[in-house]
Amino acid sequence: MIKEIMVLTAHRMKTKRIYVGDVPIGGGAPVVVQSMTNTPTTDVKRTLEQIRALRDAGCEIVRVAVPGLDSIEPFSEIVSKSDIPVIADIHFDPQIALHAIRAGAKGIRINPGNISGRSSLKKILREAKNFSIPIRIGINSGSLPKEILKRYGHPTPEALVDAAIHYIRIFEDMDFSEIKLSLKSSSVLDTIKAYEMISERTDYPLHLGITEAGPIVQGTVKSSIGIGILLLKGIGDTIRESLTADPVQEVKVAYEILRAVGLRQYGPEIISCPVCGRCEIDIMGLVNQVCEGINGIKAPIKVAIMGCVVNGPGEAREADVGVAGGRGKGILFKKGEVIRKIPEGDLARVLINEVKEMEKSYQREVQRR
Repeated sequence: MIKEIMVLTAHRMKTKRIYVGDVPIGGGAPVVVQSMTNTPTTDVKRTLEQIRALRDAGCEIVRVAVPGLDSIEPFSEIVSKSDIPVIADIHFDPQIALHAIRAGAKGIRINPGNISGRSSLKKILREAKNFSIPIRIGINSGSLPKEILKRYGHPTPEALVDAAIHYIRIFEDMDFSEIKLSLKSSSVLDTIKAYEMISERTDYPLHLGITEAGPIVQGTVKSSIGIGILLLKGIGDTIRESLTADPVQEVKVAYEILRAVGLRQYGPEIISCPVCGRCEIDIMGLVNQVCEGINGIKAPIKVAIMGCVVNGPGEAREADVGVAGGRGKGILFKKGEVIRKIPEGDLARVLINEVKEMEKSYQREVQRR
């Protein structure tokens, strides 16, 4: 018997609209891709270089750690020279938050549980309101308030939600509503459940992520499952991959997740076959050459790189441009049509050039709009 399958769709839940600089978050805006620098904030040159690399990869908002008052002056210079909005990441010292706001931060991220005293928190909220910037309430499983952790025994999804609701009420009591929320755990299942629960109780925009997800392979898998499931349920307004890797890789993984769930298209999509005994060309080397050659392309071009005659020609025909190879040669396809035969040694060069030409056409079309 063939059973009916419930298909999840990327229908978005409506949340409140806020702005980080000129970037809209929530309220039906496209899901925003974020990352965080890992350079010392006091090293302005390196931090700005990393922000530019993140911007070129498609990052739309960047978070910068402000660990002490000695970071305020360089942070101010970073904010003034950054091409994308900069969020200050603050912990423990409320004075740092106040100075970061005055230094031009377009938003701040705090864990209210490690900001001592209600009066200190009130000062931060008042200053953020004066400068018209939002605050992300960041709830992490590793830093829950002691009383909540004692109540639940462990950082359960219910504990994360309880902490979030607790701080939302404090913020609202202080007449502050420019809020963004995150409820992160290193557990994929706990994270999913926490976001499901909080999305039923508030309409504030949600920042998604699996905290401390791990190295690039493990972290990509965990983030893709956790963030992908939530996005398919319509939950989430902005995302960050927490990978132990170059933050540029976080941005690339984020866009692949958004592409996979049908929410955003950014940069080339590579369709390539796994290596098997039928493969008669160096498919792995070919894929690596093409990926390196088209790095930085922003157009959403579907590129097929196929290594045998079983599925290769069919898959390549469905792509915008692609090659299918075998026995030292290959065929170039473009928009479903066979263009010409190519020696194996020229496949990478020809395909890269075709993608670059498509990028030029795409950019011309964007400019005409």
